[in-house]
Amino acid sequence: MINIPKDWRDYILLDAGNGEKLEQWGKVKVIRPDPQAFWPRSYKWEKPDMHYHRSKSGGGTWEILGDKVPNTWKIAYEGLRFNIRPTGFKHMGLFPEQAVNWQWLQKKCKSADRQPKVLNLFAYTGGATLACLYAGADVTHIDAAKGMNNWARDNIALSGFADKKFRVMTDDVLKFVRREARRGNMYDGIIMDPPVFGRGPGGEMWKLEEGLFELVEACIQLLSNTPLFFLINAYTAGFSPTAYGNILSAAMGGRGGSVSVGEVGLGAESGILLPCGMYARWELNDT
Repeated sequence: MINIPKDWRDYILLDAGNGEKLEQWGKVKVIRPDPQAFWPRSYKWEKPDMHYHRSKSGGGTWEILGDKVPNTWKIAYEGLRFNIRPTGFKHMGLFPEQAVNWQWLQKKCKSADRQPKVLNLFAYTGGATLACLYAGADVTHIDAAKGMNNWARDNIALSGFADKKFRVMTDDVLKFVRREARRGNMYDGIIMDPPVFGRGPGGEMWKLEEGLFELVEACIQLLSNTPLFFLINAYTAGFSPTAYGNILSAAMGGRGGSVSVGEVGLGAESGILLPCGMYARWELNDT
């Protein structure tokens, strides 16, 4: 079963098919590629404001079709605020389907009898960071891309969270985790959204199938005596949610709790369900 967020007002998936998806981001209508959408479209799509075209040589370009399309604009999800802008690699700076996990994270943070400390790795523009800050957590946000971290800081300020307790740091994830272990710093919750391939700020190479278990094992050393959760998000084609669940089960062995896995997606106005990713979650049974 695909878990679909229900409470979006400023984002709508209108339809998906023929390798693309038609979306509404605030007042801006966008067509973007989506390899999962290899079924026919439900209806003829109206002219969008923006259309991302893939290049056969890699990457792609945006075609601007609407009048006065802004370079950046704002959308909201409940108490969270986001700056949206199209990037050169088709992304908009946000993954709306992740609202499913934001709600789960907020529930876990609010269940704590203390201010929980949360570590968010490969944290991108900070969707999960904002969700945890909103729920009262102390968040450490780590990403190797300085530009993404600047974007996350802007989102934190836009949401009115500048006075909350957080750190946003540009660093290689594994190196940071190992340094935190040496320092004796502990966390009540860990979030990670690892890429298939990646590079750290010093050019360090990352390959998911080679590095994920090593990273998860290193993160286990940072968990407090009474941890709340461990969440792995994934967008990797060719891997099953069960595989990520097995990694968490192996790493968390002996700590009790339970592991669950699932898919996240978006429900279109046309009735189509678009699969978007997967997750594995560890949590204490009594939280």
